[in-house]
Amino acid sequence: MATGYVYDPFNLKHTYPGHPENHRRLERTWDLLQQAGILASLHRVESMPAPLEAVTGLHRVDYLERLRQLSQQGGGFEDPDTYVVAASYEAALRAVGGLLHLVDQVMAGVVENGFALVRPPGHHARPHRGMGFCLFGNAALAARHAQQAHSVERVLIVDFDVHHGNGTQEMFYGDPSVLFFSIHQYPYYPGTGALEETGEGEGRGYTVNVPFPAGVGSQGYLQAFREVLAPLARRFQPQLILVSAGYDAHWMDPLAAHRVDIQGYAALVGHLVELADELCGGRLVLTLEGGYHLEVLPHAVLATLQVLARNPQEVRDPFGPDPVAERDGAPTIQAVQRLHHLS
Repeated sequence: MATGYVYDPFNLKHTYPGHPENHRRLERTWDLLQQAGILASLHRVESMPAPLEAVTGLHRVDYLERLRQLSQQGGGFEDPDTYVVAASYEAALRAVGGLLHLVDQVMAGVVENGFALVRPPGHHARPHRGMGFCLFGNAALAARHAQQAHSVERVLIVDFDVHHGNGTQEMFYGDPSVLFFSIHQYPYYPGTGALEETGEGEGRGYTVNVPFPAGVGSQGYLQAFREVLAPLARRFQPQLILVSAGYDAHWMDPLAAHRVDIQGYAALVGHLVELADELCGGRLVLTLEGGYHLEVLPHAVLATLQVLARNPQEVRDPFGPDPVAERDGAPTIQAVQRLHHLS
């Protein structure tokens, strides 16, 4: 089966001059994917706005109405970092809707796995407000949709954006049916994602944070995937794996200080493909989050699609590894293993 993707040019209308999360991120990525010729071998999945009931399953109705009105009035700011323009409300609905349709196609076996090339991003969005460039919790909404529409009992969400996915964590903090795994720079924006944040009530132990200090790179990330994520996933036995795929841990990204390279991202995605093959029939869906270097992001997404399509030998890294040695992530990994009884 082919790898699926969803892309909607309407999402380019959500943009704000001078803001790092602008239309050029997706525009440059789409241009490179066309130039590389990879799209012909993939299956394009139709984009559509999400039904409101799919969004209000995790977001408050009054927040949706406020966002709709703000867009209708021409825009403004949801918080100091998060803009809204006239097209933002519909763009956010289409970002969610395209991802949900991709999940439908994967669950139906039309495609094996897939990537939602959507924006605005989602993992910082909270039930009652947007924040951190995010309006709706795309990955979280996809998890709930899979449970409600496809009777999926257990969903694993992996977040490798350099910023902690606080919105996703909040939505499932007491829910044992969703295992949330986040690997991120800490302390850093948004200030959440400490080691000790593990869930509450029945959800205790189903939130797993790997709060790396600045400077950890590809080797530390891969070690965390092998020694923390893999045993957690095997213990949890997910029926679907969703990924908040942010590429801002790359060593050239202007908004963070980690040292992952494109070959490292390809290896991370390869590890996720192997876990999905082993645990849930290959059902793996990624959705775009961060990544703010306009040359790096397109190549990182291209590498991801090459791995999803099972052509890892095609991956090329025009930027190479960080010339500065990466920081050792082992102490953090060992602390996570002890806390979650993995060692």
